[in-house]
Amino acid sequence: MSKPKVSFEHLIDKVRQAEDVLEQHERAVGAACRRFGDAWRAGWTPLRIISVGLVTGFLVGRAEPMSKVSGPRLLQMINTLSGLFASFKVTGAAKHAEAAAEEVAVAAHGAAAAPAVETPPEAATPAAQGPTERVRASRPHTGEWSDEPRPAEAATEVSER
Repeated sequence: MSKPKVSFEHLIDKVRQAEDVLEQHERAVGAACRRFGDAWRAGWTPLRIISVGLVTGFLVGRAEPMSKVSGPRLLQMINTLSGLFASFKVTGAAKHAEAAAEEVAVAAHGAAAAPAVETPPEAATPAAQGPTERVRASRPHTGEWSDEPRPAEAATEVSER
C-alpha cells in the first residue's frame, strides 16, 4: 500500500488553520490574564492588606532575623529597601505623568479643533514694547487675557533694574 500524496495547498490550509487556532488561544490567554489581574487587584482590600502585614510581621518577629543582621548588613538591607520604595514611587509618578500627558493631548486636540482666536494688536508686536512693560499673555487653557508677566519675563524685568 502506498501513502496518499498530500498536496501543497492542503498543507498550507492546515498551517493556516493551526495559526487561527493559535491566535484564538492567544486571545483567550490574554483575556484570562486580564481577568486574573483584575481579580487580584480587587481581592487586595485594606483589611486583607493589614491582616497579611500583621501575620508577616509576627512571623518575622518570631524568626528574629535582626539578631543575625548587624552593622554593614543592616545598612545594606536599609539601602535595598529604600531603593525598592523609591522604585514604587517612581512607578506611581510615571503613571500619573502618563495620565497628565493624555489629558494634555486631548486638550490640544480639542484646541486644534476649536476656531482660531483673534490676537489683539498690543500682543501681536511684543518687540515694539519697552522691556519693563508687561506683555499681555494669553492663557491657552481658558482663552482669557492677563496683564501679569510670565515667570521668565518677570525675572528678566527684575534683573534689569
